[in-house]
Amino acid sequence: MRRIILTTESGADLPEELANKHHVKVVPMHVIMDGKDYLDGSLPVTDIYDYYERTKKIPSTTSTNSHEYYELFTKIKSDYPDCIIIHIGYTSKASSSFQNAIIATEELDDIFLIDALNVTGGLLAIVMYAVTLLENEPTIEPARLVQLIEAKVQKTRFAFVPGSLDFLRAGGRVSNLAYLGGALLKIKPRIELIDGKLVSTKKYRGKIDVVTEKLMQDYLEQYDIDREQLYLIYSIGLDEHVKQRMEGIAREAGFKNIKWIQAGAMISTHAGPGGFGVAGLEV
Repeated sequence: MRRIILTTESGADLPEELANKHHVKVVPMHVIMDGKDYLDGSLPVTDIYDYYERTKKIPSTTSTNSHEYYELFTKIKSDYPDCIIIHIGYTSKASSSFQNAIIATEELDDIFLIDALNVTGGLLAIVMYAVTLLENEPTIEPARLVQLIEAKVQKTRFAFVPGSLDFLRAGGRVSNLAYLGGALLKIKPRIELIDGKLVSTKKYRGKIDVVTEKLMQDYLEQYDIDREQLYLIYSIGLDEHVKQRMEGIAREAGFKNIKWIQAGAMISTHAGPGGFGVAGLEV
């Protein structure tokens, strides 16, 4: 039986303990700050917030390059000769990472590439779905596993609200006029992944405790999420009382397993502190 190895990017925000436990290999993306290139995960997210406070600018984020993918894949092939690699990648609609993975594998065999069309908690949900399938059926045919994962990509639902509009404005994702109106009215956009693209699908008014509750209610009404697992994503700065309330809503809705995930550099750079998101898979 040929061993199947799962890989993904740091933009999945897959906690290190889960990656180690389930033998998922993670390749870092990049954060550029003060003219320095940092591997995602090598610096605390709070450094990004400090940088914004000091400069009123956000760092830039860049994709994993093709050389880094090539190194990852060849290292895995060296460690596990004759293995098959299934890479579940960050949405190709928001990063060049997936294209770089394609370039890296042009001369390599037995590597399947899946565009998850998602980020952070959404990407994580797909990776963990793949982990569960593989652990439940270790002898599954690679092509069949890929087919099942790709089918679930279309049923992955991720939505989040930023803690404030400051970081979105600094990154050019909202105009000054829209920012001013949103700030005055305490409006926060609900952002979702639609066909792999980050899209504002709704606007909520109020403080973060009100906004997060509306987001959760709308999300659970709109999507028939599998009650086996739900991922709640937070960026540092989200109030503990809000977290407790969100978990309470999830439990009241019948979710059996609820996992909190801290947003890493990729999403925190754009959403800022105190953001909240929810991710799951439709049945």
